Amino acid sequence: MPQASFMPDGRLHLNHGPIDLIIQAWGPDQHRAYEQATARFQTVLQELANELPLLRAPVSTDRPVGKIARDMADAVVRHSDHFVTPMAAVAGAVADEICRAMCDGLRLDKAFVNNGGDITIHLAAGQQLNCAIHAAGDAGRVRLTADQPVRGLATSGWRGRSHSLGIADAVTVTARTAAQADVAATLVANAVDLPDHPEIIRQAANTLSPDSDLGQMFVTTDVGPLTLAEIQAALSAGQTLARKMVRRGEIIAAALFLRGQNCYAGEMLAHSGEPHVRLQTA
Repeated sequence: MPQASFMPDGRLHLNHGPIDLIIQAWGPDQHRAYEQATARFQTVLQELANELPLLRAPVSTDRPVGKIARDMADAVVRHSDHFVTPMAAVAGAVADEICRAMCDGLRLDKAFVNNGGDITIHLAAGQQLNCAIHAAGDAGRVRLTADQPVRGLATSGWRGRSHSLGIADAVTVTARTAAQADVAATLVANAVDLPDHPEIIRQAANTLSPDSDLGQMFVTTDVGPLTLAEIQAALSAGQTLARKMVRRGEIIAAALFLRGQNCYAGEMLAHSGEPHVRLQTA
């Protein structure tokens, strides 16, 4: 059953099966916000389980019933030129919904819901929040401000908790919602790849997770030595897709990391403890 507890630093921890949320809010109605988040969380997993077969299949004309499930489907429908199921947006969509519930009708300066690295933020006028990017170590911080359209942040890669078709150590995406960032990070991370490279080990997804929505598609399980040229080629493939997403308005920006190399698409506002600077981007 759903579990709720406070961490030593005062953040709220919500857990139910595979869903694990870390939540923090600032403002006059902080405690009420935590109550609303906890109340909404009670039925989230069951709502998703009720429609799991539909959510594990490519988007079709059949519409999900639940609010979170519909948000998942809406987040992936614009990417129908790729193989993708609504499950690619599940973590972000859950974070979005809990953040909406916790902020509903309340006075909060800022808040975030972190669902395993897929993050939704709320920012009142004049507020900002710094988010760390982790890719084989601390790769810097992104400053999110109230006057920006960014309200979602997500990271994907072959070393993460979900399977990836690509070899990116990490791809971090900012978007208007966490659900949008979640699916985009997944697809861009898939695109950072070197097909048929002998040093890349892959295995059918359903042999690792029998209920995987990727079925018999081969996912990355290990990446051996790569030359600098190969690393740059793989990153370039992912950057091409990320730039396309930026142009189409599907994401705000993306940062791609592989073996100590990185590249960007769009524009991220970086923060490193010094006066902020914008990362060099495409």
